[in-house]
Amino acid sequence: MSDGARIWRAGDKSIALDKPVVIGILNVTPDSFSDGGLSFSPDDAVARALQLLADGADVIDVGGESTRPGAQPVEAAEELRRVIPVIEAVRARAPHATISVDTVKAAIAEAALSAGADIVNDVSAHRLDPRMTEVCAAGHCGVVLMHSRGGVAEMASYSTASYGDDVTGEVCAELDRRVRVVEDGGVSKESIVLDPGVGFSKRTEHSIALLRELPRVLDMGYPVMVGLSRKRLIGELAGITLPADRDPATTGGNVYALLAGARLFRVHDVRSARQALDVAWNLCRNQRASPIPADR
Repeated sequence: MSDGARIWRAGDKSIALDKPVVIGILNVTPDSFSDGGLSFSPDDAVARALQLLADGADVIDVGGESTRPGAQPVEAAEELRRVIPVIEAVRARAPHATISVDTVKAAIAEAALSAGADIVNDVSAHRLDPRMTEVCAAGHCGVVLMHSRGGVAEMASYSTASYGDDVTGEVCAELDRRVRVVEDGGVSKESIVLDPGVGFSKRTEHSIALLRELPRVLDMGYPVMVGLSRKRLIGELAGITLPADRDPATTGGNVYALLAGARLFRVHDVRSARQALDVAWNLCRNQRASPIPADR
């Protein structure tokens, strides 16, 4: 499939994947691993969202439950209190923005879609709440299915990071099972994006193998999003301890993933990601023999 032909359907939005799509992270949590508490108040969160849009974000991803190592699940009522006022306010201040909600709970997804969200980003790929598929099908929203294992408290740890000789093959097989369930439940293929879940239920060597074989994930026939931003993998590869200092190193990983075929990039530092990915994209696309593979 040519680059110009691939569209991600998200409600009444059509997101063209003929260039890198930058998804700005907006954590409205007190305990996220690198920016917890920075946008915890609704006013701070809305200001941050508007800044992310000004910096070049194509999508704002609002999350009210941390998935950092050791994180504990958040009650639905508290998660609603955190995310819904922010989504409503961002929709009012930026009517044309594309908004995603990062949640594993169908009740949160349903309320977020009613409040103006266009996309549901579920790090459990609808494993933890089977009603999620029903909600997404009824809402005709965009859907991100991320590979992980275990619950919210385990998925960012190594407790389920047990793989054989073919990490990528296992990840693709597990994602494929989730895709079949979600499509059978009424979500259209054109609405689905896959995230291989770098750093989730994976040791560093597993994530490296997965990134090096990213074209195999693309061969499943769906657009691919990567979330490398400030993660432990990036810190280990670059020798950087503090997550907030890992943005330049994150950019290196994102450009690598772009060359491997990823089109969507979930990041904290939108401005740097936007500039770096656009430069890499335009330089490669202007070559007679582009190293960037066409969309599957």
